[in-house]
Amino acid sequence: MTERAQERPPTLRIATFNLENLDDGPGIDPPLDARAAVLRPQLLQLDADVLLLQEVSGQPVRSPRSLAALDRLIAGTPYAGFHRASTESPSGGVLDRQNLVTLSRWPIAERAQVHHDLVPPLHIAPDTEIRWDRPLLHTRISLPDGRSLHALNLHLRAPLAAHVPGGKIGPFSWGSVDAWARGCLQAAVKRAGQALEARLLVERLFDAEPDPWIVVSGDFNAETAEMPTRLLLADPADTGNNALVGRSLVALESTVPAHRRYSVIHAGRHVLLDHLLVSRALAHRDPQVRIHNEALDDELVGYAGAGGPLGSYHAPLSVAFTLDGAAPSP
Repeated sequence: MTERAQERPPTLRIATFNLENLDDGPGIDPPLDARAAVLRPQLLQLDADVLLLQEVSGQPVRSPRSLAALDRLIAGTPYAGFHRASTESPSGGVLDRQNLVTLSRWPIAERAQVHHDLVPPLHIAPDTEIRWDRPLLHTRISLPDGRSLHALNLHLRAPLAAHVPGGKIGPFSWGSVDAWARGCLQAAVKRAGQALEARLLVERLFDAEPDPWIVVSGDFNAETAEMPTRLLLADPADTGNNALVGRSLVALESTVPAHRRYSVIHAGRHVLLDHLLVSRALAHRDPQVRIHNEALDDELVGYAGAGGPLGSYHAPLSVAFTLDGAAPSP
């Protein structure tokens, strides 16, 4: 055990970070080495025990695809030795793009990929089936004191209009308002529908355990007052039943001062799209929350330029909880 690990206070540190299409290989711009020079210090600053990552691409360096880009990014950091769970392709290996990855200092006792397991595909017309763009990732992490942490890693659908056959005349151009409006409806249903599935999973966790420790975190592509986040929070003001308060989640980012409460800058507008929601049993553990948005760039300005971001257009969020008992082992 290192001297630093021995001095680690009895805390549980959780962080979430959308890495913005982390990838490697020919033609990737900027190259991974350049991006790692920016992203790696951010990851080290988070000093997380549990790290929830979004938008991690898989590389075809071997069959099946692997997370070679992530391996290179975290090489030489404590995260390289962490336990790992990720989303997977039905054909084996990880997904081509936008994998969810959860890294944990402590063992991952259970892993589940949830994709229409609790909510079936929806139909808004006889010939239009709506499926979520990607699964959510649930891990049960065994903490050193014997308790379990349920970590739900999410990346909900962006509000951009979804694909409508024959509706587009270019990558970002629609042939009719009718087609664009239908695409917007589908995107909204996808986003809220997956939030519903995540909420139903949370309900199952509350049914199975008294006072479970739950964190639901990631890129929601929705602000706190929007329906996907409200579905996950289940605030008594929405349910109208104070008897259900024990099943509501707490938005920890609400403790951050208003002028710092944003994770994305879009066309000059500061918005909070990334969230840390926790069960009340965990919220009572003196959470210390940070949104690391000090060096955040405007994503719309960045996308208008050449190449992708050096870092990410999303700010990571982190929280440290006070724990009882001995300090966790490294």
